[in-house]
Amino acid sequence: MRQSALLRSDKGLEAPSTTRTKNPKLAKVAVVKPVVDDDRPDHFAVRKGVRCAGVHLIVDLHGAKGLNDIDLIEATLRRCVAAAGATLLHIHLHHFQPSGVSGVAVLAESHISIHTWPEQGYAALDVFMCGQADPDACIPVLREAFKAQRIDVDEILRGQDV
Repeated sequence: MRQSALLRSDKGLEAPSTTRTKNPKLAKVAVVKPVVDDDRPDHFAVRKGVRCAGVHLIVDLHGAKGLNDIDLIEATLRRCVAAAGATLLHIHLHHFQPSGVSGVAVLAESHISIHTWPEQGYAALDVFMCGQADPDACIPVLREAFKAQRIDVDEILRGQDV
């Protein structure tokens, strides 16, 4: 589901509103099955009453700043992990020459990856988390750190049929 950056900020809203993505590959309609709280330690997530292996946010930052600053990127990934209540296992970042950074924060709950094109003011991120981690908490952290003019977010509930 695609949500505007304003709606995902949760400012003035009881809950973020959603609209369907225009990408047909991401717009899979799933049968919603009731969630049974059976206390199994499978680390699956529950999103809007749907049990899934994890919540995968595809995040595009447009008009963003600081995308060539590897220290800012690392610090932002660490803040995302903390905000989401996730467990950081490892961060690996690569700084391309003359510009651009790619990397991943490997989490016990999955990962956050980033690829930047500073000359375009664009960054692509994947925020994939399972269990009790809250991937939505990363969006305000990203907005603040990179001063993006626009943030597009697509949501995929992975492993609904598992």
